[in-house]
Amino acid sequence: MFRGSIVAIVTPFRAGRVDEKAFADLIEWHIESGTHGFVPVGTTGESPTLDHAEHERVIELCIEIVAGRRPVIAGTGSNSTAEAISLTAHAKRAGADAALIVTPYYNKPTQAGLFAHYQAIHDAVDIPMLIYNIPGRSVVDMSPQTMARLATLSNIIGVKDASNDITRPLATRWFCGADFCQLSGEDGNALAFLAHGGHGCISVTANVAPALCAAMQEAWAAGSPTEALAIQEKLFPLHTALFLETSPSPTKYALARLGRCAADLRLPLVEVGEATARAVDAALAHAGLLETASA
Repeated sequence: MFRGSIVAIVTPFRAGRVDEKAFADLIEWHIESGTHGFVPVGTTGESPTLDHAEHERVIELCIEIVAGRRPVIAGTGSNSTAEAISLTAHAKRAGADAALIVTPYYNKPTQAGLFAHYQAIHDAVDIPMLIYNIPGRSVVDMSPQTMARLATLSNIIGVKDASNDITRPLATRWFCGADFCQLSGEDGNALAFLAHGGHGCISVTANVAPALCAAMQEAWAAGSPTEALAIQEKLFPLHTALFLETSPSPTKYALARLGRCAADLRLPLVEVGEATARAVDAALAHAGLLETASA
């Protein structure tokens, strides 16, 4: 079971190439800060614009640097089932602890198509798999009933839920059982998700505030909901500001402000506008992160 604050880590770029040094430094910072796990090459890692060699290299690099100190859940999804199988097989060979596989985007499969897609990957690769349900980006929404069918397959162990429906973890728990791993994919509802039976969050905000995100998860696990809520309120402006423009553009801007990596992106993503930059700066200050960076 995966729990706590699991960062959907960015892929740093410099001069058009993956900045491996910055990536390694980010991972070490996360481990020092208490992050509970890593998801390389998810959407936040700009997987759509990485070529296959880069995609595989970033997964290998993450596993190599983490060196067993935290779980690594590799992003291996695609709207092509064959490509998803290939990427998932690579993650297995590289030593990933699990694979995160997004619902197919653009081609809009039916519920039957979703089941067949995941069943085919499950049957081809023996690795724990998390379904990534994100209707806002993929347009399709996997129903709890379809998820329950998939949960009967031995390697389908859980879900990253980014439906932004706070009743969804209750429904998933009802249909899939309490042992089905449920991780929020929405930082703004991460605490409420825990209250409804979730186990943690695959977080964008953790890229920028790893210690606070980990502390919130740990406070809840320790039976201190008041402390957890106080941390979530401290983080809330950041949760909002990091999505004022397409992610991960604001996150990379924030990391550049903290001196952690360059703000470089790959087209069609572009650097944030002035209004978003001001909002991110204000949110960083509210969370006490700019002062930390200066120190």
